Amino acid sequence: MKNDLSALGDLAPTRRHLFALGLVFAGAAALNVMPGVELLASAQAAVPSAAQKIADHFSSVKSMSGEFVQFGPNNQQTGGKFFLERPGKIRFNYDGAANFKVISDGQSVVILNKRLNTSDLYPLSKTPLKLLLDDKIDLSGGRVKSIKEESDLTTIQLADKSVFGNSKITMMFDPKTYELRQWTITDAQGKDTTVMIYNVKEGVSFAPDTFAIDYTANRELNTKTR
Repeated sequence: MKNDLSALGDLAPTRRHLFALGLVFAGAAALNVMPGVELLASAQAAVPSAAQKIADHFSSVKSMSGEFVQFGPNNQQTGGKFFLERPGKIRFNYDGAANFKVISDGQSVVILNKRLNTSDLYPLSKTPLKLLLDDKIDLSGGRVKSIKEESDLTTIQLADKSVFGNSKITMMFDPKTYELRQWTITDAQGKDTTVMIYNVKEGVSFAPDTFAIDYTANRELNTKTR
């Protein structure tokens, strides 16, 4: 397993600029507040009921699939299909010749690039995606850094410095249906990567191997390339 987590902010379909879709790791940048967002006064501030209802609803969605478009910090755009199952499981199949995939099995996250013949493995617990994929979206303990309620969008920004430093995840929901529209990951350098989802289906079933990680193949490939 690789331990250099700082490099992940630059990954993409060429292993650079792409992994930021939700797998950005710890860093030391200060909190970047989105314009118009009202910060909670303190970690003890009450979480607005609307935000809690949204979090509870999203937590109740145990599986979903759909399509996504990702916008990177350098204006690069990619897309593909995604599959999600709580707790902790997600898969992104990216379009393109690289046959790029990101898979979480609930414990680890693997980044696969068939074109470059690479397989990089990281702990899910050290990524902001963990907050998105938990059985219950936890808004306690000062994790909520900001909340913005508008007529057409409710934005909730979460961070957990003890887990992944100053990286943050900002989730945007429909205030009427409570459906997740998109999320943005801000890395330790203040760079944003946004994932927008559409054609979403909830309550879907997946094949047993959808979120499987071949740890043996990962180990053998990384042994050969050292």
